[in-house]
Amino acid sequence: MTSRSTRRQARRRSKNRRVKRIAIGTAVVVAIAGFNGPALYGFASAKYHDYEINRPEYKADKGHWQIVDVPEKYRVNTIHAALLNTGKVLLVAGSGNDAKNFDAKSFRTVLWDPAKNTFKNIPTPNDLFCSGHNQLPDGKLLVAGGTQRYETLKGDVKKAGGLMLLYNENPDRAKMIEKGTRFTGRGHGKTFVSQKAVNLPPAKKVKDPDTGEVGTEASVTRVYAEAEKEGREYQTGTQDKYTVSGLTGSWKQNVYGIAQKMSFDKKDFQGIKDAYEFDPVAERYLTVDPMHEARWYPTQVTLQDGRVLTVSGLDDIGQVVPGKNEVFNPKTKKWHYLPDTRFFPTYPGLHLIGENRLFYSGTTAGYGPADKGRKPGIWNIETNEFTEIPGMSDPDVLETAMSVPLPPTQSRKFMVQGGGGVGESPTSTSKTRVVDLKEEKPRFRDGPDLYDKVRYPSSVILPDDTVLTTNGSGQYRGKSDSNVLKSAIYDPKANAYEEAAAPLVGRNYHSGGLLLPDGRVMTFGSDSLYADKANTKPGEFDQRIEIYTPPYLNKGKKQPDLRDAGESRRTVAAGDRVSFRSKDAGSLKKLRLVRPGSFTHVTNVEQSSVALKMTRSGDGKVTTTIPDDPSLVTPGWWMVFAVDDDGIPSEARWIKVEVDPAAAHATVTSQDPE
Repeated sequence: MTSRSTRRQARRRSKNRRVKRIAIGTAVVVAIAGFNGPALYGFASAKYHDYEINRPEYKADKGHWQIVDVPEKYRVNTIHAALLNTGKVLLVAGSGNDAKNFDAKSFRTVLWDPAKNTFKNIPTPNDLFCSGHNQLPDGKLLVAGGTQRYETLKGDVKKAGGLMLLYNENPDRAKMIEKGTRFTGRGHGKTFVSQKAVNLPPAKKVKDPDTGEVGTEASVTRVYAEAEKEGREYQTGTQDKYTVSGLTGSWKQNVYGIAQKMSFDKKDFQGIKDAYEFDPVAERYLTVDPMHEARWYPTQVTLQDGRVLTVSGLDDIGQVVPGKNEVFNPKTKKWHYLPDTRFFPTYPGLHLIGENRLFYSGTTAGYGPADKGRKPGIWNIETNEFTEIPGMSDPDVLETAMSVPLPPTQSRKFMVQGGGGVGESPTSTSKTRVVDLKEEKPRFRDGPDLYDKVRYPSSVILPDDTVLTTNGSGQYRGKSDSNVLKSAIYDPKANAYEEAAAPLVGRNYHSGGLLLPDGRVMTFGSDSLYADKANTKPGEFDQRIEIYTPPYLNKGKKQPDLRDAGESRRTVAAGDRVSFRSKDAGSLKKLRLVRPGSFTHVTNVEQSSVALKMTRSGDGKVTTTIPDDPSLVTPGWWMVFAVDDDGIPSEARWIKVEVDPAAAHATVTSQDPE
């Protein structure tokens, strides 16, 4: 008995000690929570969120985001990204919106293979920061324009300067004016210096229709000039005529300058004329003829005949190119002006919708007056006729909006998403607007609201005929910590959005996204002006790449099989039949022909997903016909996706569509437009 009693007492003492320890532990936890409740709650919330977004059921419903591991030596300020027909992605930074890089001539391009997650640094020949780019018929990427000079804010301008108009009255000879040439005012005697070399064309010979006499009309060339020295005493306030140093003989009378005020106003970015092709096989840039106009923030669109239309941009003196649009011929590597002018603000949203006909969505990014060139419509570049499209709600907040051709592209329906006011306006919108260009009298109608009021949303067409839209910020360049960590998937048939998984990285200015050949989506970039809500700390460019795996790749099923058929050709013409092989042919529901994206500054104007008619045979062969409309299927490389009856896409197969010899050419001229 004594032994049993002793054991009972020992158990009671042990139990009491455990109760005491639990009580003390609870008190400690309560005490800690009292001091650190928010931290503990935040930690617990983060852990639960991480658990939630990684559940298979969540991924199958909303998709999944993952940050790519990029080695430090390959991290760049990605401004432009383009998918190449090798399956690799070209990440172009140039100077990356970093004036120190610009001054050091440190220009960057990185080639990323998303399938292997390997990287390669590419020598970059010029500052391609804020250039234009698009896919060429042979698979190269045309990159044109970029940065000649960074902006200088008004308070930081040290030397007076401005636009100098140089005149040449000699009808027989051109004249080269070198960089560093001095211009001296005849009235005020102040001297300014040319900041670049320019060629002055000969004067035009003009015949008077009344008298028959032949006279001359001086050619006019613009150049930016600055005072020789710093100081307010070198600015001017009135127009003056300027003599040009270094001239002899008759050139002294034939060549002269005229300028308005030379001041300390803000100096905007200036563009360059240089153009390059990036060869995805050789993996290097190749120089082609320069444009006639310098351009910074231009838009480039492949036309039905394989040539490239280039519009807008800031020129070599920092002004929006005044409607001088030009066309690049990939065969001759030369540029020619369109015969008539049409003005657009920078990075306009232009989409080819027919032979020489383009839809302008009204979206822009960055520069241009608020009351000029902003109304959406259809532009015929052959006749220069422009037909406005009414009905746009919030028409004053289309800057930094995204325009998307809704899939399939044959529908000729377009959506404009979000946007903000001109310049640094704090205004933004959650509205979407949809237009059906097949209507007899097209007009915009409001679609479903986005997940938030955002500038800079990035939208990517998916192979299953939906559109992923992600990120953006409520204010200009993410001011006041306004990045929006949300995404959604739009179904054009239902005209509705479904919430998607929230991205891990906030993205605003200088960001974008691309569809990859395996059906995933990559996003890049973000250039916040400030790093805190109070807007007191400078922001840093986000160099991370993020991958979104859509719900269709999280269903626990393999992607359907799609392989080249033995007799298939990788190069096809419009109207050709193309065959593939598939072990899953019986479950395939549709084929889609998807253009590889080329994204920058809320623009991916050639993004397209064309529906292909499909026939299947019992031996696993899948056959389709390439549409014979070259304005729908522009020449170049395309991805073919097969989608099964569960909405799961195959990995893409690449085909190259040749230039249609019957495609209409846009009329061009090598002369300056009037």
